[in-house]
Amino acid sequence: MGQILGLGITHYPPMSYKGNMSGRIKLLLADPMLPEKLRSPEGWHPTMREQWSTDEGSAHSDRHRSDLIHHFRKIRAELDAFEPDFVLLWGDDQYENYREDCVPPFSVLAYDSVDVQPWKGHRGENWWDEPKDKTFTVTGHRAGAKYLASALLEDGIDIAYAYKPLHHSLGHAFMNSVLYLDMDRKGFAYPVVPFTVNAYGRWLVGAHGAPMTPSQAAKLAGQTELDPPGPQPWRCFQVGASVARALARSPWRVAVIASSSWSHSFLVGKHALMFPDVESDKRYYEALRDGDWETWRNTKIEEAEDRGHHELLNWFCLAGAMAELRRKPDESVFLESWITNSDKVFAVFRP
Repeated sequence: MGQILGLGITHYPPMSYKGNMSGRIKLLLADPMLPEKLRSPEGWHPTMREQWSTDEGSAHSDRHRSDLIHHFRKIRAELDAFEPDFVLLWGDDQYENYREDCVPPFSVLAYDSVDVQPWKGHRGENWWDEPKDKTFTVTGHRAGAKYLASALLEDGIDIAYAYKPLHHSLGHAFMNSVLYLDMDRKGFAYPVVPFTVNAYGRWLVGAHGAPMTPSQAAKLAGQTELDPPGPQPWRCFQVGASVARALARSPWRVAVIASSSWSHSFLVGKHALMFPDVESDKRYYEALRDGDWETWRNTKIEEAEDRGHHELLNWFCLAGAMAELRRKPDESVFLESWITNSDKVFAVFRP
């Protein structure tokens, strides 16, 4: 019988680069369509105002980065102690591998291995001072991926699968997760099975999955019809439960990991795309912490979109898996951040 370790992390992109991680706020303040009441810190939530402070968020950014690194090291210690045969990683494909020619709600990537150059074409210094042409090889676990795809199909989950990339070797949700789980660059020897979720749904193709300001969002909405939505959160929950059942019957030790920040400011229309839905994040975090899986199980896609919980669909898969195994977190932490685009959560569900 298989053994399963559940983990929750983030793949927050600005963490890859040096500098202030709250720079998006200045971009929004310069946007002509930002509501007037938000143009000055006096109109912000007190916590947001405190985090922005008098240094344009620099001190908060440094503390937030330090907290993220600390918790990634803790998660890596859990992974090393468990010694998985492979890692199943739930992440979103943000107009990287999946574009106009194919957008599956879910897919299992049964790659043997892929080579990735994460710094190629990006500006700015990366956190590790690695050269632009630095290549990382991420090893897959084709046998585990094929087993999982077969088990899901037998369970009535219509899952897509692939043996090689379509447009992009490995999306940033997966690559960043590996980079951060190897924060101290001691090597990452665990094979990875990427499990993609179409988290961006209506904003995937038209926006190319990119963050927008109010002006950019308004221009896009006026020019193009939105795409179909992503999968229902309750369906993600069901998919996670099916994955847990399949892996519990398998011969492998598997770490199942959900990777995403929580509500993304640039997806929260009711907040003028400026700050995350912290209230909803806290409500879902408390439900996760307490093992209140009904809150997660009964969520609809319209509710998730209203809260900027698009990428939280990855965590809905993890929630479904942990509910199936009748677990709640052994450890978890909520990192509140109003000015770095998103709150972040780390969680550990030990066997």
